[in-house]
Amino acid sequence: MSRIAILGNTAGGKSTLARHLAKTRNLPHIEIDEIFWMPDWTTVPSEIYERDHDTAIETPKWIIDGGGDLASVHKRVDRATELILLDFPLWVHFWRAAERQMAWAAGTLQHPPGGGQEMPPTGRLFEIIWDVDREWMPILRKLCDEHEALGKCVVRLTSLDDLEAFTQAG
Repeated sequence: MSRIAILGNTAGGKSTLARHLAKTRNLPHIEIDEIFWMPDWTTVPSEIYERDHDTAIETPKWIIDGGGDLASVHKRVDRATELILLDFPLWVHFWRAAERQMAWAAGTLQHPPGGGQEMPPTGRLFEIIWDVDREWMPILRKLCDEHEALGKCVVRLTSLDDLEAFTQAG
């Protein structure tokens, strides 16, 4: 059974890639933003998130994208059969987040994170991108290294060209 975890910073294309792979590989898609965030961009109570996350990863096949909290990332990575790390330069995330915010404000965003919540505050969104780059990305890279050393399939995409080629390959 395939269980794919897509990891990386905010506004990198994790959910878009997950939707594509879910369709091409016939896997259920779980978007962490939908179970982690409330409509006002506060987090759901931790016990609810942990319950919903753990229930999701116990199923036999899935593709999951997103962050949540680090404890859940570790559980998800341990259970996954394949890891995909979107590891782009910081500026790419700021640029893509700004584009997404503009599309959201214009009413043209097709797939808002978390399934249609209100637009997140731009300042807070950029703070999250900065924090994830500085605090989480070193941890995610190390997790991928450790699991790859154990024989798990790990795909690292380090540019938008890599992402496009991987998406086209299916």
